[in-house]
Amino acid sequence: MQAIVFLLDAVASFFCALFLLRFMMQALRVSFGGQIGDFVVKLTNWAVKPLRRVIPGAGGFDWASLVAALALQLLFNGIIVGAATRFGEVDGAGMVPMILWLAVRGLLRLSVHIMVGALILQAVLSWINPYSPLSAPAQQLTRPILDPIRRIVPAISGIDLSPLVAILLLQAVLMFL
Repeated sequence: MQAIVFLLDAVASFFCALFLLRFMMQALRVSFGGQIGDFVVKLTNWAVKPLRRVIPGAGGFDWASLVAALALQLLFNGIIVGAATRFGEVDGAGMVPMILWLAVRGLLRLSVHIMVGALILQAVLSWINPYSPLSAPAQQLTRPILDPIRRIVPAISGIDLSPLVAILLLQAVLMFL
């Protein structure tokens, strides 16, 4: 049973991360023209395109991508909680609010993990290859987090500590989630 849950979690997390990344890239005006954008679009079009017929984008946000991530997370958590209820580990009375809370919490945690990954990617690429095709999308994704921190923590001897501060703050957010 643990292996099945692990595999379901891996697949659901992978596609939820792609849906959230698509949502974040759209919201932060990251170009979809590069390899990362093309990868994300090709792997998420199967769910996002049909949803866009029902849920249009508004306010500069791709709501269909967010709804796809939430629906997938709800499905995964519903399966897990449903199986636990069947085996008597969870009481069936509060199942729907628990599934909804677990799905929203999972998406929030996954969003934080995506940002931490983008911060690490950006920091590593700035040392190794700042002209990599992955550098521009990583910089565009992390700019809203790093710019306010850079105003408070300036570069010291040409070394930017803002990614480290941002990662520490995001780790603290994860502790509350």
